[in-house]
Amino acid sequence: MQEIIQNIQKAIIEISQELRYLKDFDYTTSQNATGDTQLKLDVKSDEIITKFLKQAKGIKSLISEEKQEQMLLNENEEYVVAYDPLDGSSLVDVNFSIGSIFAIYKNEAKAKQLKASVYAIYGVRLELVVCIDIPKLYRLNQNNEFVFVKDLILSEKGKINASGGTQKNWSNIHRNFIKSLFDEGYRLRYSGAMVSDLHQILLKGGGLFSYPSTSDAPNGKLRAYFEVFPFAFIFEKANGFSSDGKNNSLLDLEFDKIHASTPCFLGSKYEIEKLKQVYKGL
Repeated sequence: MQEIIQNIQKAIIEISQELRYLKDFDYTTSQNATGDTQLKLDVKSDEIITKFLKQAKGIKSLISEEKQEQMLLNENEEYVVAYDPLDGSSLVDVNFSIGSIFAIYKNEAKAKQLKASVYAIYGVRLELVVCIDIPKLYRLNQNNEFVFVKDLILSEKGKINASGGTQKNWSNIHRNFIKSLFDEGYRLRYSGAMVSDLHQILLKGGGLFSYPSTSDAPNGKLRAYFEVFPFAFIFEKANGFSSDGKNNSLLDLEFDKIHASTPCFLGSKYEIEKLKQVYKGL
């Protein structure tokens, strides 16, 4: 496991260097498995991660947002690594913070088999969060080393409301729920990059991130295995909670398709409990 995480770190550093001096913001002529047109940088980031993970011992297969199928590396090994190479890549041209997300599963890609989550955020600083038992924040220093900063623990209630999805496509229940949070004094903090929005909630100690079922995406937009599950794992290990609006944990969900999506809510105890009370009538 440690060798896998070390090689993830190497890939992240190389991606950050690509981002720093990027000149080509163009799209390719191809689409990924969920129908999104791929940026050249999406493809490049996927290639970098694949290169480094192929060098790590212990990996059975790779699942990527940018790969149509699961890539088998060694059927005799035990870990499946699922990842989003560059979350929020459409924001690269405006220089917003974006990231990479990784989930490390044992034997097979199932939420109950998730053993570690890692994400990087490419911003003013290059930061890394590694979660096995407790989410730990690391920051890259001048010697190209990730240095431990602190553990990330959520308070029972936050002040941030990060609400995804086009509002005209929200259900009335969700619309009223989000309004009730604003009426309580919550502040809107939504960039369009999942990593950035969830990182802010973790660093600020609480709040709610939501991407609900909408009329145009009834199963949500965010992919379970390499976006939703790794962050649900991190939030729950940070004393937070997760739900799809109906259940008690996103990690209770099971899917047959590796690119399956789901509505998701991640946050502090207060916000998720309020959510479940509002949504229980659906």
